[in-house]
Amino acid sequence: MYGRQTATHSNRDHFTSCHLLCRMTALAIVFLTSQLIWGQATRAESSRHPNIVLIMADDLGVEGLGSYGGTSYKTPALDRLAREGVRFIHGYAQPLCANTRLQLMTGLYNHRNWIAFGILDPTAKTVGHWMQEAGYKTCIAGKWQLQSYDPPDYPGAAKRRGIGMKVEDAGFDEYCLWHTGHTEVKGSRYADPVILENGKFREDLKGRYGPDIWVEYINGFMERNLDEPFFVYYPMALPHWPMVPTPDSPEWKEPSKRNLEEVRFFKDMAEYTDKCVGRVVDKIDQLGIAENTLVIFFADNGTHLKVTSQTNTGPVAGGKGETTDAGTHVPLICRQPGTIKPGVNDNLVDSTDFLPTVLNAAGSPLPSDAFTDGLSFYPQLLGKDVATRPWVFCHFDPRPGWDKDRFRLVRFARDKRYKLYDDGRLIDVPIDQLEERPILENDDTAEMKVVRQKLAMVLDSMKQGSP
Repeated sequence: MYGRQTATHSNRDHFTSCHLLCRMTALAIVFLTSQLIWGQATRAESSRHPNIVLIMADDLGVEGLGSYGGTSYKTPALDRLAREGVRFIHGYAQPLCANTRLQLMTGLYNHRNWIAFGILDPTAKTVGHWMQEAGYKTCIAGKWQLQSYDPPDYPGAAKRRGIGMKVEDAGFDEYCLWHTGHTEVKGSRYADPVILENGKFREDLKGRYGPDIWVEYINGFMERNLDEPFFVYYPMALPHWPMVPTPDSPEWKEPSKRNLEEVRFFKDMAEYTDKCVGRVVDKIDQLGIAENTLVIFFADNGTHLKVTSQTNTGPVAGGKGETTDAGTHVPLICRQPGTIKPGVNDNLVDSTDFLPTVLNAAGSPLPSDAFTDGLSFYPQLLGKDVATRPWVFCHFDPRPGWDKDRFRLVRFARDKRYKLYDDGRLIDVPIDQLEERPILENDDTAEMKVVRQKLAMVLDSMKQGSP
């Protein structure tokens, strides 16, 4: 009996050992197979061209961000983006929004294809068109203002009203936008916003806040398009005038006060700008696509003239509409964890550079026969030693357009330190940011003579309007 029991236990142990061995072998095969599949998926994901999210604030100079030394507003999301990515010291825009937005959309300086303020040439090829051709799913949400601008009673308006590019023709598969038609019917961009979404005006926005709608739309678009590379362009409305309460302002709780205009609300709007950017970046992180998503944050011009912001080096008055640093020096931050090493970049960038940059990142650089004024800065983000922009050029003339008669044509070229206007004024920017002490040719040092000659050649080369 004992022997049979021993033999029975022995057989059972043998069976159990074999069973366990088989299960372990099967599990090992499943594990190895899953690792192979996972590895292939990971390699496919890493080899896929990155998603690109390009965000542009409306009226926000460098003094508005903590990462650039600003102290008036809390900007934790943008400061975190700067810590995790590359913060550019020398990012420049045009002095007004439409001028910068046209350059960003086309990669061309304003004198190449300017028609009127708020008008994008309907025959232009936009960054949206290019990104579609690169195989990207494309989305735009926020502010359009590129089809029609002049109110009907403005002189000459009849020749320009409605002649700009329609958003449905601009190269974006999906859109959610304010100011897609005539100025006088554009409605609010903030409280109770008027928003056209994929051909239909939203009818469910009573009591809502425009910037919240755009963030929700962008986040939904990203979630719906995880299986293919996507390009999101978010031309923000914030923190542009009118300076009104945000949902974080105490006044928002009373609907009758949501359109109350006071400069003090700029602080709330600047901080809500940061909040909106943070919600988009947080969504990218939550979706697990941060390492395969290039986020670019820029601004279209300096802060409103009525706003004075404090910085760790003193107060800075807003310069929107002016060609000084206060009107043109804007934040530029780029993040892609695992691809972009965090740091600070000291090279020049302007708003014509974004089209070639995003195409470069998409693995679809502009063909040799396609003209652009821009230079891709994507290789710099990868840490490559490449040629960088030696100068920035500005052709600023927002006319014709309602409320733009007070402006005149201003052209300048600049490097990191000096700025030369086409009337001969040379500015040593770091020591004369308000441009109150222009240097005339007779007062040039030897260094200034060399700089003047170099920048004068840039201005001469830009006299022709066509490429």
